Amino acid sequence: MGAHEIRVRLGVSRQRAYQLTSRKDFPAPAVKLAMGNVWLAVEVEMWINTCRPARSPRREPSPAPTGGGPADDRPAGPGRP
Repeated sequence: MGAHEIRVRLGVSRQRAYQLTSRKDFPAPAVKLAMGNVWLAVEVEMWINTCRPARSPRREPSPAPTGGGPADDRPAGPGRP
């Protein structure tokens, strides 16, 4: 898991992901490549569950409800079926 995947998983900015991965309690990278560090996903997930439990897992917002509102209770008229 690279820095981008960590950023997406946590829903944070690139700068915040760097801050978090630099913390002493964050898992050490499994591999250090020229293009960046790589962490074991299982270790990152354990860190998230331990250090950021209120924010895991991140979920997409629910879609807005459609129809059924007060505007739909109006009688049919010109331009309305």
